[in-house]
Amino acid sequence: MLELNAGPDRPVLVFDSGIGGLTVLREARVLMPERRFVYVADDAGFPYGGWDEGALRERIVRLFEGLLREHGPALCIVACNTAFTVAGAALRAAYPGMTFVGTVPAIKPAAERTHSGRVSVLATPGTVQRDYTRDLIQSFASQCQVNLVGSPRLARMAEAYVRGLPVSDEAVAAEIAPCFTRDGDARTDIVVLGCTHYPFMVNVFRRLAPWPVDWLDPAEAIARRARSLLPRRADALHPAQDDAALFTGGQPDFATRRLMNSFGLKVG
Repeated sequence: MLELNAGPDRPVLVFDSGIGGLTVLREARVLMPERRFVYVADDAGFPYGGWDEGALRERIVRLFEGLLREHGPALCIVACNTAFTVAGAALRAAYPGMTFVGTVPAIKPAAERTHSGRVSVLATPGTVQRDYTRDLIQSFASQCQVNLVGSPRLARMAEAYVRGLPVSDEAVAAEIAPCFTRDGDARTDIVVLGCTHYPFMVNVFRRLAPWPVDWLDPAEAIARRARSLLPRRADALHPAQDDAALFTGGQPDFATRRLMNSFGLKVG
């Protein structure tokens, strides 16, 4: 059994394949201002889309053994759809003493909100191919026309965009175009953002979309779930230590360090 640090200042650990989980961290901080956070980017394994499922599951479970031992978090947020759909059950089985909050495509709320009955899920190829995603559709959106769009390039585009690097409108428009379908008067009215990287570009998506849709970002719901599982700490409204960012690939480049600093994260 893995022994965890039981100190009063145990942080919330936020894990992602890259920088997409910052969208979840942003919401979690709003709801848990008294908590300290450790952000972990598995940039050495990014992107996850090309990984064999078994190898990726083994990698994530192995990474968490060291992360849990080193940081002793109060709770872990797996802020990556692919990581959680592949390894969520394995993480809970391997570390039963830890609470994991996962990220899955927001198909249930999309099915509840749609007026046209036409919903698209914009995600990575790995997420749209997973049985987990199809099971969500079967369970919560069987009455809807759900269009799965696996973009092989958009996560990398979002990583570049948020670092301030140029990304062409034409390239982005080509990636989101399959989300927009119509049948007579009925057309897509909700696009589920099935990758935590994508909300960084939602204003670009809105500008390039052929018609207005509701771009459904799950970050707030994930943060609310994490908040509900942790007791509030009125004794520590301002954490004494800086929030930290760690990269499995070593020291990130200058643009990434600057981004992390802008989020109030000290790169370790």
